[in-house]
Amino acid sequence: MNNAAAVLSCYGAGCTDVTVTEVSERLGLPKASSSRLLRAMREAGMLETIGGTRRHRPGRMMLDLAAAFRHSSSLISRASEVVVTATRQFGHTGYISLLDGREVTAVADFEGTNLLRVVSNIGRRLPAHLSATGRSLLARMSDEEVRRLYDGAPEAKVLLRELARVRSQGFAVSEQESTEGVDGIAVAVGDPSTNEAIALCIVFPHALVGEPERDRMIAALGDGAEEIARSLGDRAFIPPKLENRITT
Repeated sequence: MNNAAAVLSCYGAGCTDVTVTEVSERLGLPKASSSRLLRAMREAGMLETIGGTRRHRPGRMMLDLAAAFRHSSSLISRASEVVVTATRQFGHTGYISLLDGREVTAVADFEGTNLLRVVSNIGRRLPAHLSATGRSLLARMSDEEVRRLYDGAPEAKVLLRELARVRSQGFAVSEQESTEGVDGIAVAVGDPSTNEAIALCIVFPHALVGEPERDRMIAALGDGAEEIARSLGDRAFIPPKLENRITT
């Protein structure tokens, strides 16, 4: 079971498929053991091969589990409604993301309708301190918690200053950090009863969206997230304050 989990952890961060040799090298297992492990995972539906190649990608079971996870969380379901509404209103792609240590990953996406779209990448892991979604979630933590999480990391000092800005204005902004030519805005909300926290995000072309439209998107996400926070008793939620907006 531990080895199967280790194989699944190989996916993400730009890795969409693996071979027996790659698994053997990454996990330090003999090739024969890696081959047996991948075969067992294929038979269980956890993995599948791509066409006639020897490359393995996550199987249908993993898609079913991901869907079950999203539907099991009322917080994700309610936040998805907010993001879907904003996506339809503004035409840009929206995401729901979770924080996992120092990384953030998208668990749901909603494609935009504009001609120039930002393609989704569910499961793509990004450094939390380099993304709007990550900073919006980190800002819910105390400075001491952030210091412990980033103990020894050179980016910790700058990150703390950035998180102070996020708390001041109630949202995070990313300008071409994760993808060239793409900006993003994010707000975070949580459910105290389950200790869950998620980020609601919209990404859009840097060259085509000005501050007025960006502010309207922030307001749309913020209003929806505030309603969720109020109903769930999320005292850590920070309502966006556009008049105090700080650009970076």
